[in-house]
Amino acid sequence: MATTTPAGVRAHARHGGGSEHGPMTHRQIMEALSGLLLGMFVAILSSTIVSNALPEIIGDLGGGQSAYTWVVTSTLLAMTAATPLWGKLADLYNKKALVQLALVIYVLGSMAAGLSQNAGMLIACRVVQGIGVGGLSALAQIVMAAMISPRERGRYSGYLGATFAVATVGGPLLGGVITDTDWLGWRWCFYVGVPFAVIALIVLQKTLHLPVVKRDVKVDWAGAFFISAAVSLLLVWVTFAGDKYDWLSWQTYAMVAGSVVLALVFVLVESRAAEPIIPLRLFRNRTITLSSVASMFVGVAMFSGTVFFAQYFQLARDKSPTMSGVLTIPMIGGLFVSSTVSGQLITRTGKWKAWLVGGGVLVTAGLGLLGTIRYDTPYWKTAVFMALLGLGVGMMMQNLVLSTQNQVDPSDLGAASSTVTFFRSLGGAIGVSALGAVMANRITDYARDGIAGLGPKYASLASGSGASSEIPDMDKLPAPLRTVMESAYGHGIADVFLIAAVMALLAFLITLFIKEVPLRTAGAMAQAAEEPVTAVPADAAAEIRGEARAEVGAEVGAGAPAEDPDEVSAPAVEAGTGIRVHGHVRGAEDAPVPQAAVTLISPAGRQLGRSVARPDGAYALDAPGAGSYVLIASADGFRPHASTIVVNGEPVAHDVLLSGTGGLNGTVLAGGSGDAVKDALVVVTDARGELLATGTTGERGEFGFAELVPGAVTVAVDAPGFRPRALPVEIGGTGVTRVEVALEAGARLQGVVRAPHGPLADARVTLVDAAGDVVGTATTGPDGAYAFADLDAGAYTVTASGYPPVATALTVAGDGTDGHDIELAHQEE
Repeated sequence: MATTTPAGVRAHARHGGGSEHGPMTHRQIMEALSGLLLGMFVAILSSTIVSNALPEIIGDLGGGQSAYTWVVTSTLLAMTAATPLWGKLADLYNKKALVQLALVIYVLGSMAAGLSQNAGMLIACRVVQGIGVGGLSALAQIVMAAMISPRERGRYSGYLGATFAVATVGGPLLGGVITDTDWLGWRWCFYVGVPFAVIALIVLQKTLHLPVVKRDVKVDWAGAFFISAAVSLLLVWVTFAGDKYDWLSWQTYAMVAGSVVLALVFVLVESRAAEPIIPLRLFRNRTITLSSVASMFVGVAMFSGTVFFAQYFQLARDKSPTMSGVLTIPMIGGLFVSSTVSGQLITRTGKWKAWLVGGGVLVTAGLGLLGTIRYDTPYWKTAVFMALLGLGVGMMMQNLVLSTQNQVDPSDLGAASSTVTFFRSLGGAIGVSALGAVMANRITDYARDGIAGLGPKYASLASGSGASSEIPDMDKLPAPLRTVMESAYGHGIADVFLIAAVMALLAFLITLFIKEVPLRTAGAMAQAAEEPVTAVPADAAAEIRGEARAEVGAEVGAGAPAEDPDEVSAPAVEAGTGIRVHGHVRGAEDAPVPQAAVTLISPAGRQLGRSVARPDGAYALDAPGAGSYVLIASADGFRPHASTIVVNGEPVAHDVLLSGTGGLNGTVLAGGSGDAVKDALVVVTDARGELLATGTTGERGEFGFAELVPGAVTVAVDAPGFRPRALPVEIGGTGVTRVEVALEAGARLQGVVRAPHGPLADARVTLVDAAGDVVGTATTGPDGAYAFADLDAGAYTVTASGYPPVATALTVAGDGTDGHDIELAHQEE
């Protein structure tokens, strides 16, 4: 009988998700993952097998550089839009059925893509493929997280990374061989993955067994539509800007504004949706937010490497599709090694952030070095640069997902995992589209300049086919023109890698701020097993299964007999089978606190029941038997309260008194005049430096924060034209604490450094106070200007160098701006 009840999920999780006796062994996990890894292999294969064949495919279908980019971008876009939807469905429906559905969609898209008659049809079929691939990519991470704890997941993420590497190596090689084989042709690049998908369907049916929790759901189709529309419009703009229309044109303004509006509508829809595809509350967690943004930049770096290397080797270095795949092995080898080794070591040590940061360094270095390559760069150098890129991507890709999964509740696992994958795909889609457009423009410019340099014989080609957007057939070009085009492609693709290196640097900087949290030692199903079957109001049945009562009874001495979870079809027992604990939740002046959450915890830390207080503050829940328990009550605007209760054989009446959180109001004034300071930034931090609240002052300089935990805090205020100020404040346990902050105006010193010929750029200006301490240094701009802000009133010395140094003493007023120009002259001989 299928485990479809909440208690059934708990029993299933306790037995490892599939084993009847204890946790799953390594062999059992690998059997369960076999079909999943095969499905992932199919997904990655479909993405990489066409990479080396694309130049020939696009040439055969009559497309140009724009079509080349969109064959890749369309798949990434579909993955981007579909990934959050798959993740939300995984939280609501049968994960195994969803994996199989994704495989079916992939098969249908692949078969149709192989029949394409033009570039437009191929792009449309690739969209269908992308929907299926997005499901496989997201669900693989989600299913692994459901079965395996974060601590152990590093090991199995290594296997996933190895599968990724094998498919990424095998895909281009296989695609190249198929393309170079006359009796097969490029269409078989789309057909070859179909048998693997069918085998994966069969293996999944036999090996993957997950519990199913059925509940009423509402899928957020509106959210999926608006995020797809926003991203699509943005990609259309990036693809054609600078080609079909100028970057600064009415089309740009219309498309960017439309994309922003659609994104805002998406946020509005998500804030009101019952089951949003991207729960906005997840972004309250700093780790999830930073991991998502970092994943977006990693997506740019990862996909730019896999997409543009094919053009580099085939068009800049005149290699065949097969050899193009062989030559990218260093990058894939690096990815294989780093993902496998880092996964094993993370499982052994439990430390993951060092790998994340190290990966950021390697990705940035690899792409930066790849930005220096040309069409005639020795291959060994290119191979080393590719290996660095592969090592870095292998360290970052899986660990960004791991850091997120380690932070969320089991009920949000699918949404959180797919959110990180969504941003990675989004970065890849935007990156490939934008970088493809940049590359096309750069190649055109380099080709035009190169052809013009060949002399009058080729001058007519400078504005013709030699510099067109069509992908050239290098074998048909005369030798001088061919060299020019190879150089143009080599230099243009290198420029793309330089831009991607900047994106990778941003990802690295973001990872520095991700806080390392110890990895959990229980998988999502096991965590779910430790959670209660909740919702036990006063007149409801206590949802405590017979098996759970037996376990708790053993802890507190009741010893109730256990039942087989698969023999019980209903998730709850009748009211009255436990011992009632009831009372009222009240706040200040004995006022009831409605909607307060009251939770009963066993001595072993297991949640036994939960109730939500009624409008009069009354709550009720059942204890499974006699013993000592912990009762926890919490509500918005109040501090949580925990108390110990002792249950004998009779109902227990226990009232809970909650104390409210404090508020902080205040005013920011100018120190000299006492005028209100508008739009000042106010930041509140606790004793550990953690951010508690932030806001800006209103028209009268006022600010206010509610629901702050009583205790010592630091209030920092900053406003333009004033010196920042921080002061300690003690938040009271009740009522509102008021504070007045006076800001002192900061003086500003500015001027121009002039030489005999006019304003002097790059002159170094040093400001020293009366005590001889250097207050600051500045370098003049092209107009010779310099400035120092936030200065105290007093005497200073300004020294400017560039010609013989000139030092001047001056006095700065307490507020406003002082002007001081400096004249430099030549050294007199």
